[in-house]
Amino acid sequence: MRTVAIVQAHMGSTRLPGKVLADIDGRTMISRVVERARRARRVDEVVVAATTNPSDAPLIEECARLRLPTFRGSEQDVLDRYVRCARERDADPVVRITSDCPLLDPGIVDRVVDAFHASPCDYASNVLERTFPQGLDVEVVSRLALERAALETREAWQRVHVTPYISRHPDRFRLVGVRAEADYSRFRWTVDTEDDLAFVREIYARFRPRTDFGWTEVLALLAREPKLVEINRHVRQKSAEEG
Repeated sequence: MRTVAIVQAHMGSTRLPGKVLADIDGRTMISRVVERARRARRVDEVVVAATTNPSDAPLIEECARLRLPTFRGSEQDVLDRYVRCARERDADPVVRITSDCPLLDPGIVDRVVDAFHASPCDYASNVLERTFPQGLDVEVVSRLALERAALETREAWQRVHVTPYISRHPDRFRLVGVRAEADYSRFRWTVDTEDDLAFVREIYARFRPRTDFGWTEVLALLAREPKLVEINRHVRQKSAEEG
């Protein structure tokens, strides 16, 4: 069995349509996410799980250009999409990554994978208790737990967000949390709006031509230039129940 990072992606974002192909310093956002995920030493493969909606055709074309394997599944039932993709790629465990995190840190990916293997568990993540910036989210889950969740949950919002049924049932699944050394949860590094995208573009521009900068380097940059944080400070993160 192989540790496979499955990056969920689609063109139909309600707040920022087509954001996965948005330009970030000369490359698409999906390219930036995949580039960083591929640097994780504990991941054997990275695959993009898109939807069967015809609007995702440009995304599939971009993945082909990147020589990146893809899977296409349900647009609304993302949990089912993950289960089917995991089966096809012989993945166990699955590393869940979302395509709106172009500052993803491969070191954090490795840290969460290591935590999953260090203690017998069904699920490990750095979001059980958020201490890392929003946009560095990593979840590692066994395929068996994914399949069980797909069979048992009937809540539509839990199927859209893949893992809530698992993370909110510690009585049924063994959970492991990964915390940062301090609380950095006030920082917003994910891309849901034009202002989020503007923030990330500024970060990449500051480090140009480097693309391998880590999350602690971004923290140091923001300490030097705190005005950067103001670009998207006002953006509200939707709750999982909101879809």
